[in-house]
Amino acid sequence: MRLYENRSLERFFYAHSLMKPKASVFVIYVCLHIQKEPIRFHQKFPNMNRKLFIMTLVVATAVLGGACKKKTATDDGLANNPFMKEWSTPYGVPPFDQIKTSDYLPAIQEGIRQQAENIQAICDNSEAPTFANTIIPYEYSGELLTKVSAVFVNLAECMNSKEMEELSDTIFPLLTRHSDDIMLNAKLFERIKAVYNNRDKENLNDEQKRLLEVTYKSFERGGANVPADKQARFREINESLSKLTQKFGNNVLSATNNYALVVDNKDDLKGLTESQLAAAKEAAAEMKDAKGKYAFTIHLPSMEPFLQNCANRELRKELWTAYSTRCLDGEFSNAQIINEIANLRLEKAQILGFDNYANYVLDDCMAKNDRNVYDLLMKVWEPALAKAKEEAALYQKMMNKDGIAGALQPYDWRYYSEKLRKEKYDLDDEAIRPYLALDSARKGLFYVCERLYGLTFKENPELPVYHKDVKAFEVIDHNEVIAVVYMDFFPRESKRSGAWMTNFREQYYDRDGENHIPVVSLVFNFTKPVGDKPSMLNIDETQTLFHEFGHALHSILSRCHYPTLSGTNVPRDFVEMPSQFMEHFAFEPEVLKVYAHHYKTGELIPDELVQKIDRASTYGQGFINTELLAASLLDMDYHTVTAPAKFPQPAYEEQQMAKIGLIPSIISRYRSPYFQHIFAGGYGAGYYSYTWAAVLDNDAYECFREHGIFDPATATSFRTNILERGNTADAHDLYLAFRGQEPSIEPLLKNRGLK
Repeated sequence: MRLYENRSLERFFYAHSLMKPKASVFVIYVCLHIQKEPIRFHQKFPNMNRKLFIMTLVVATAVLGGACKKKTATDDGLANNPFMKEWSTPYGVPPFDQIKTSDYLPAIQEGIRQQAENIQAICDNSEAPTFANTIIPYEYSGELLTKVSAVFVNLAECMNSKEMEELSDTIFPLLTRHSDDIMLNAKLFERIKAVYNNRDKENLNDEQKRLLEVTYKSFERGGANVPADKQARFREINESLSKLTQKFGNNVLSATNNYALVVDNKDDLKGLTESQLAAAKEAAAEMKDAKGKYAFTIHLPSMEPFLQNCANRELRKELWTAYSTRCLDGEFSNAQIINEIANLRLEKAQILGFDNYANYVLDDCMAKNDRNVYDLLMKVWEPALAKAKEEAALYQKMMNKDGIAGALQPYDWRYYSEKLRKEKYDLDDEAIRPYLALDSARKGLFYVCERLYGLTFKENPELPVYHKDVKAFEVIDHNEVIAVVYMDFFPRESKRSGAWMTNFREQYYDRDGENHIPVVSLVFNFTKPVGDKPSMLNIDETQTLFHEFGHALHSILSRCHYPTLSGTNVPRDFVEMPSQFMEHFAFEPEVLKVYAHHYKTGELIPDELVQKIDRASTYGQGFINTELLAASLLDMDYHTVTAPAKFPQPAYEEQQMAKIGLIPSIISRYRSPYFQHIFAGGYGAGYYSYTWAAVLDNDAYECFREHGIFDPATATSFRTNILERGNTADAHDLYLAFRGQEPSIEPLLKNRGLK
């Protein structure tokens, strides 16, 4: 598990979930890694499918510009709009250099008009509903809108601006409104339901049956069966939630960006390495009136090393307090928003016939119900908490030995954890980084992909990119390009924090049988090169690189006919399995020997250092698992209430954490006011999914260990039964087809040092 993860899940979850369960146009897997943060663009609106997302944009356009009248491509200057042309770029990637912010809305409006006609044609069809005349045209409607929205939503997260924010704030609530128009379209649902009820009379193959099932269920979950007298309120709830979740995320982003700890005197920063000081000095140089000083932010790449190494306890406390009290009160307070979101979600779930919001969400996941989630979390919680208490006792002794009275605090934990790691394992983060230069780690990642699946990667500088730091790669399998991958490595002011995977285009076959290869986007926030030093990763960041590429492989290797079922469009508690599975390879000695060379000397990482990394692999797992599970349980607590409730902050969170016995020196990975995964992203009642998927990924890797980590037959089975299949079958069945037996929790407990 890593400490670096998606701490920024606010983002595009919104749009991604708008499109679930239908093929997301750009599945964002923000991986806020579970470990410490990744997130996935993954679902702000877990029930909205791709088609609905697009239809929502349609409504947005209608409202914004009076769409749905007959237009031609020359209206509103569309003749010169790059979205209106067939892209002549290699592999049909977006022509980023031609796209302007002003192009989005007119193209969306035209896409709306086109898709509105598509949908109306389905409803007006006088023939009896069939898979061919109802499900297929619904699945493929809105090609233009899909094309535009995929670019817009992705760039709104990594090339943001005031203009893009204003456009997002206008469009997203309208998307929700239009989604309701589709889900509550009685005539459309009547046709879909008729096909579903008569499914045994049609000669459908397994993938077609799955598409029909997913489409029908998405309408059920989207409110198609809501009684007429409750539909108005249902719409109000959805629109309010879209606005509130957007506001929650904006508050977190603003509060995070508005804080910096500026230190004048280098003597106050004892313990920090020269490279960390250089990065802080460079950060200060970019700030007003801070040149020559040292600046630290509460973005993870800046904050984590500071808390681990700075000997000045008061400065650690100051930075930690700013981080952990974000959005609790003041200008960017999210306290009241939490109340509103939790109660609106409950009301929505009960309108749909569920007792609480969690069971509404879980009905469409592998877990199925809240009881199963709590059962799993508590099986890991008990040994994790016991280990965390052992760790806390050690750090308390170290702190007292330093002459510091009082109890161990959260801002002490990382400092003493890092100190003990160096003492116990002689493992210094700064000694590891020179062997984990970003380019070298990327080569190691590509090596693993080649050994497992025969893939090779070729950088293509001729492909258009949206920023100079972005690199584009062709993915080659048996001399054929099967995907394009964009990799965006470094932070900038216009980019959200965290790490995530999305698509500019999903893999699918069109109605003429032509395969459209996926165009994948991977976004990171690794430390920039400083001077003549390259970007160098730590252990957590290296695992994050492998994690996100695991998501990418789920899209790259997809072999599905329908975009709704393609790639990463799988249940939320299954989608993290391929990504977390890839993490296991990052520090295998055999893999390290391939890529871990010193950036200056070219020296291969010493065996002694490899052994130290291996011995320390379960170090700190009490803390890592406890903070993760605390956040997962807190999420479930908000979403298992069965009657309207008040959630005063921070009292409610403190009460829930006390119930499970969380020790005071550890807080939930995310405190409620900045828990974007659940209040601004798609992980409401779903943060458990990282642990659920961890059972699967650890069990899967155990199979690889049994047969050899690069065993061709095992790798082929994993590829064909899981990575290629998307959501074409039940996730549990896909896993059983690979593993041949039910997953066991034992490998997870063993690998995390909890047993």
